[in-house]
Amino acid sequence: MADAAAIQTIDLRKRYDSVEALRGLNLNVATGSICGFLGRNGAGKTTTIKVLLGMTHPTSGQARVLGLDADRPDASVEIRRRTAFVGEDKDLYDAMTVDEMIRFTAAFYPRWRADLQARYLRAFDLPADRPIKTLSRGTRTKVGLLLALCRGAELLVLDEPTSGLDPAAAEQVLQALVGHVADEAATIFFSSHQIANVEQIADSVAIIDGGRTVLAGSLDELRERYRRVQLVFDRDAPDPAFRAPGIERVRRSGRVLSVLSSAGAEPVLDEARALNPVSMDVVPVTLKEIFLEAVALED
Repeated sequence: MADAAAIQTIDLRKRYDSVEALRGLNLNVATGSICGFLGRNGAGKTTTIKVLLGMTHPTSGQARVLGLDADRPDASVEIRRRTAFVGEDKDLYDAMTVDEMIRFTAAFYPRWRADLQARYLRAFDLPADRPIKTLSRGTRTKVGLLLALCRGAELLVLDEPTSGLDPAAAEQVLQALVGHVADEAATIFFSSHQIANVEQIADSVAIIDGGRTVLAGSLDELRERYRRVQLVFDRDAPDPAFRAPGIERVRRSGRVLSVLSSAGAEPVLDEARALNPVSMDVVPVTLKEIFLEAVALED
């Protein structure tokens, strides 16, 4: 159905011998959205992508991509036909030129978009006659993205899409991804260690740690929920036991008491007034701070 999730996992688990790479992972990526997939090294991001693309089978649980069961062989073939994947290593044939690489790839995809090919050749300033082996890491990244964006895929799964790019080139790529989703009604699921890039273009985020989802949701909703309340006292800050919901962390430093809440600021402010602080300030929280807090909770 048209409004079904592009990606959905339910209690997804994957064990490699004694290592449990995924421990009940739950994801829900809306069709037509951009979802940032965040986690520390070893959190389970690569294993998740492999399961979604049918490159490995889950031990238990469910993974559905474009409405299809990812662990069924026939469905897995259909998923890969309708999905474009760009890995961090950007597999390309070094002996080919950029133009030869494009023509070689296009031959495998009946829905190849020549109009998008021309657009991204210009937008990414790619040298069509240059051999792949002579390209910088950043330029190879842009070639790999062009090959993904032009094949008519409904879902793009990208691993570190701005890897190796300078800030100007990264901005080009990010804007291209946003425009592609808007123009082509595609869905993008991308993992990145560049949290600022995720915050710039994602509609939603999923943060995993230790093979489990520790936080997921609309980026706007997460920004609205998370607040830091800074309380300043005329003497050393007290050490209260806050009862307000959503208290994630309380830190004391001299006269300052800092309270991080995932349920908005008002419940904290209501309780903090009884402590008679000299001042109370509410500070927005960045996605980086939310990420660091989410993974710290699992330590």
